[in-house]
Amino acid sequence: MNKRIFELDILRGLSVALMIMLDPPPDRMYEILQHAAWEGLTLTDAVFPAFVFAMGMATAVSTARRQSSMHKILFRTAILFLAGFLLNVLIFYRLEFEHVRLFGVLQRFALIYFFGVLILRKLKSTAQISEAAFLLLIISSAGFHIYSPDAPFDESKNISGAVDFIFPGVNHIYTATHDPEGLYGVLSSTASMLFGVLAGKFLLKNERMKIFLYGTGILILGYGWSYFDIVSKKIWTAPFTLLNAGGDMILLAALLILFEKVPRAKKYFRPFESLGKNPFFFFVASNIAIIFLFSINFDGVSAWSLLYQKTLQGIFSTEIGTLIFCVAWCLIWIVPAEIFNRLGIILKI
Repeated sequence: MNKRIFELDILRGLSVALMIMLDPPPDRMYEILQHAAWEGLTLTDAVFPAFVFAMGMATAVSTARRQSSMHKILFRTAILFLAGFLLNVLIFYRLEFEHVRLFGVLQRFALIYFFGVLILRKLKSTAQISEAAFLLLIISSAGFHIYSPDAPFDESKNISGAVDFIFPGVNHIYTATHDPEGLYGVLSSTASMLFGVLAGKFLLKNERMKIFLYGTGILILGYGWSYFDIVSKKIWTAPFTLLNAGGDMILLAALLILFEKVPRAKKYFRPFESLGKNPFFFFVASNIAIIFLFSINFDGVSAWSLLYQKTLQGIFSTEIGTLIFCVAWCLIWIVPAEIFNRLGIILKI
């Protein structure tokens, strides 16, 4: 039971690599590699829920070994939330509480983890966990329709934004209308984690076909649900959750089959394994590095933009040059990740 699950590290590593690579690009990027403005699903939109899904898998594996104490759960939640808050302080260069953004990516992770683990302490069977995930999605969807029956997903008037205005308040959210990592979205994003828990439990029982079939089923359900609710990462809608969880399960099943049929293929995924063993560390470290590069200015141009301008700008089209730059930035972080892996360094919260 103490052996690491290679496919889990790969899934986390892929997610972290794409997070590092795609946020933020120094210039115009291909549309599929940008976040959808409000409605839709791009590769970039799929990264965050994939990491949440992987966190659910990791939780299933860890709880199969030993149940975390409430003290440890609260400690992990607090550390993740505080780290995210401090990143916001660095990003926006302000410590005045009356203006600083409260929520963010790490804060969303913290809340998902907290509520997801609390649910798992009460529910044990895969059937109960599945029911809990769908119940969260139904509650989330119903809230949108009840709050604004005529236009439940209008960007300027929806229940997610309304909750943001109440807490943490208009001065502490990312945009004037809503916060993409706001409190209401915790409902459906916790369901994303629970689907990851299901995949983890199936994996521990070596039920690979069940992972594929369940993933295909919820992918189809997500497509059907999208006729009633929009697919949107900004407010983490129910169909957005299902489409991503279904895709993640199918990807996981594909990796399992690939590594079983072609074991030598594992060596080509080693860089992602290295990132996946310390995902939060490299996510935070890469963000701090970008914040630092943005803080250094030369005649009004940030060092981040200047690096791009002095290397790839004008050599290729804007989209290709930006993509190459972002891939190179990601590859830089694979070097310390590989060093950590070879030295056996695994930083845990």
